[in-house]
Amino acid sequence: MAADLVHVGFGNFLAMDRVLAIVSPHSAPMRRLVLEAKKNGHVIDLTSGRKTKTALVMDTGYIVLTAIGSDTIVGRVSARAANPEAKKAEGEGLELV
Repeated sequence: MAADLVHVGFGNFLAMDRVLAIVSPHSAPMRRLVLEAKKNGHVIDLTSGRKTKTALVMDTGYIVLTAIGSDTIVGRVSARAANPEAKKAEGEGLELV
């Protein structure tokens, strides 16, 4: 099974088929959700110390925090979906085990 990996900044990649939602972390409900996830140890911080711009809710219950905007992530996903040849040029995708 090949996973569609998308770069989310600082050398980090996410399997987009595992993402349920891409949201702004600045609303009150999302702040509460992130705070609760931090208490439970279910937050993955990929910001490298920078300001959090996007939170990605994963199907595993984890929340991934990134320092790039949601529009950038959506653009990268859309570009890969619109141009399947780019995926082949990068090397047929990666296998998840």
